[in-house]
Amino acid sequence: MRILVVGGGAREHAIIAKLNESASVQKLFCAPGNVGIANIAELVNIGVENITALADWAQKNAVDLTVVGPEVPLSLGIADEFIRRGLKIFGPNQKGAQLESSKAFSKNFMKKYRIPTARYETFSDYETASAQINQFGFPVVIKADGLAAGKGVIIAEDLDSAQAALKEILTDKVFGVAGNLVVVEEFLVGREVSLLAFCDGKSVRLMDSARDYKRAFDNDCGLNTGGMGAISPVPDFTAEIRKVVETEIVARTLGGLIAEDIDYRGVLYFGLMLTKAGPKVLEYNCRFGDPETEVLLPRLDGDLAKIMLAAAEGNLEEVVIGWKNMIAVCVVLASGGYPGSFEKGLAINGLDNVANDVQIFHASTREIDGRITNNGGRVLVVSAVGATNTAVRGKIYREISKISWPGMFYRSDIGA
Repeated sequence: MRILVVGGGAREHAIIAKLNESASVQKLFCAPGNVGIANIAELVNIGVENITALADWAQKNAVDLTVVGPEVPLSLGIADEFIRRGLKIFGPNQKGAQLESSKAFSKNFMKKYRIPTARYETFSDYETASAQINQFGFPVVIKADGLAAGKGVIIAEDLDSAQAALKEILTDKVFGVAGNLVVVEEFLVGREVSLLAFCDGKSVRLMDSARDYKRAFDNDCGLNTGGMGAISPVPDFTAEIRKVVETEIVARTLGGLIAEDIDYRGVLYFGLMLTKAGPKVLEYNCRFGDPETEVLLPRLDGDLAKIMLAAAEGNLEEVVIGWKNMIAVCVVLASGGYPGSFEKGLAINGLDNVANDVQIFHASTREIDGRITNNGGRVLVVSAVGATNTAVRGKIYREISKISWPGMFYRSDIGA
């Protein structure tokens, strides 16, 4: 197969690394890719939002399957364009992508199909939202309806901060049109779990569990980020809890998609909170999570290329999907100041010294004068698998100590 992967971060690097293990893959392409991906795939200089150009390129270059990494092209309808041209694509259509691109759509979907989630209301103007927000108690969760690059969720501790957040979103438009509508919901208490599934339009095949660490610093301190690391599997996600999730969440979600005539083919991500009242859905994502991908795919026991093609063709039942009895941990190396402002263009040292049994996925790097430099907040993701938690954590932090650039920081408690 000739496969095109759309995206250019650590998630796409992990996907391509796994696809590269497949005997059925003849050639890998990535648009636009990054410095690390360039070592295993041919880069294509087309942005992820340029759907027409991507479809033209895939058609001209006889691509057998396109795999979409980020959410933005899915929300713009990349799958619809590819399918219209008879091109196979792994990723849901625009209607299905609304589960992530519109939080109001997502919450209304959950309510309609009796999927456990937090109590919520939607608002389109500041005055009404401000007057009614007290009904939820504090803290309260305030979400911009549309895509906001992972920054559209605010946890307000009191009325003043809640009203300030509503004003920023609805009046000041800090998230642009993504904030034309807000979802206000009760704050759920518990432990978070990410549960992803391969979907082919009529069935789902659940992956193993994962957990990401969203706060910037150890002991879950600091601001929320796009994720500072992840583990898989999750020890407290028991077989009993999994059965409840399969029955009350996964099955009802699939039934709802079919009832809504949404032919969902790709990855469906369930962001769960394990509360005292049982598991509840925090959010859906319509693609692989990041950094969950960097711990899930190293544990996948199966041919990812064949799995993705089967999902795109509606034949998931024909492929074997298993999970290695190993523990995976990944740690994000970030630029000093992230998730706030940070300096770019700083040379990264020590990458060539890292052991071969540890994978380094490039999230945001750039080559300048022959040196690899940081080019964003989350810069590298270091991932490893091992037989025990102690062994894999020892390995990964030992190798991380070989990497450095001015201001680099990371959490030391991932998987602890």
